[in-house]
Parts: sequence; C-alpha cells; structure tokens
Amino acid sequence: MVKNPEKSKTEKIRKDSHVYDIAVCSLGSGSSGNATYISDGTTSVLLDGGFSGIEIEKRMKSLGLLTENLKAIVVTHEHSDHIKGVGILSRRYNLPVYISKKTHMAASDKLGKLENVCYFKCGSEFNIDGLQLHPFPISHDAADPAGFTIRKNGTKLGIATDLGIVTALVKEHLKGSSFVLIEANHDPDMLIKGPYPWHLKQRIKGRCGHLSNEDSKKLLKAILHKKLDHVILGHLSMENNMPEKALSVVGEALSGTKAKLSLAVQNKCGKMIYL
Repeated sequence: MVKNPEKSKTEKIRKDSHVYDIAVCSLGSGSSGNATYISDGTTSVLLDGGFSGIEIEKRMKSLGLLTENLKAIVVTHEHSDHIKGVGILSRRYNLPVYISKKTHMAASDKLGKLENVCYFKCGSEFNIDGLQLHPFPISHDAADPAGFTIRKNGTKLGIATDLGIVTALVKEHLKGSSFVLIEANHDPDMLIKGPYPWHLKQRIKGRCGHLSNEDSKKLLKAILHKKLDHVILGHLSMENNMPEKALSVVGEALSGTKAKLSLAVQNKCGKMIYL
C-alpha cells in the first residue's frame, strides 16, 4: 500500500489494493487562503498557494507529504488569498511558477523575484511532467483569472472558484470531469442582510464576484454525468454562508446520483481523494 502518492514511481497510484490516476486534496479554501494539492503519483503540483509558506508546509506534512517533492506551483489569479506563499515556496524549493503574463504583472509586488516563471495562456493546454493542464477564462475582478482542468490517463479534474457568473465556456470545460472543485461562496439572503458594506455586497454578487449556493447548484446540474465521482464546495464565506446551507442547496443537484459531496474549509486540510 502506498500511503503517500508521491512515493509511487509508477504512472498510477496504488492504495488499498486499488489503482488510481490522480490524487487531489484541498489544503484549505476561503477568503483567508486557498491551495489545492494534485498528484499522479510521480508529479505533484500546487494549484495556488494562498497561505504562508510555513502554513502550506505544515498542512502538507499533516498529510504525510513533503513540500520539496513538489514539481511546480500553478496560479489562478493574483489575489493574496491565492498567492501569499507562492513566492517564498518557489524560492525555497526552486519551484517553477506557472502563471499568465497579465497575472504575473499584477502580482509582481506580492510574489517578489521569481527565478523560474512559465507563462501560460487561457485556452492553451500545457504539460507538467505528464499532468495535462488546460486553463480557461472565468469572470472575476482580477487581471486574467483562470479555471483549470487537469487530466491524467483519461481521468479529468475540473477546478473553478472565484467567478461571478457561469459562462457556457465554463460549463463546456467542466463537462466530463470525474472530480470538480467549485465555489459555493454565499447564501444571497445572508449576504444582503449581513454585516458587509453595500459596495462589497454588490461586488460579491456581481458578474465579477463569487457564485452563490444556487449558482453552484445550477452549474452542477449542467455538467452532471454518470461518471462524476466527487464534488467539493470551496470558498465558503464565513459571514455569508453556512456549511449546512451549502450542502443542502447544492446537494439537490446530485440527488439520485452516486457522486459524493463535501466541503473544503478554511482552517484545515480536507481528505485526499483518489480518482
């Protein structure tokens, strides 16, 4: 049994007598930090690094993972809750940072000097040692925000958080995914009645803000298929949502299916999911 997917030297991950293509785990998700670990057993990457370098190391260690075994960090956009630890980890472990040029320009003061930068463009697939990543544009108040699909041996992951609307392009890219991480940021009533100033409420529910529970439910209904195995809801607002609300509303889309639904929370790692 391979407890740590990074220890496998094969093209597939072996765990509990089963063989898998990809392992994925949320290291945490919310307005204070976002990071997702993805591995095919040989190549391991972080999608975003929105916690401090020390905190990311701590969270990976809690899963039995070594930060020095990472091959790269991939950045979705420049907001601090997605890039806080990227620069320090890149310098500490000599990790390449995959980022769009516009995002790099917008984030340069927060990232510091990076020795190894690999630019990608939304719409153009790229490869990191066998992992196929395809960035696609999403609607958010950032310079060049991206969602991602990641493929290995025909298994597909879809990740799209921090988006104000679900476009046809987003649905098209997420279709066929065995796993999706999408945001269920807020409950509209809680947002309107909550403590945020009006301009911030307008931003969150606007076209370049964040998806509500109901928006996420509609998205899931649009991309639902028989082989969808697991859905994680991320970027839940601590002030404008509740876990039970998110699970209840979005869970309606999965009624009658075998797909599992869980939450990515802010203060701790989720479970490793094998696909």
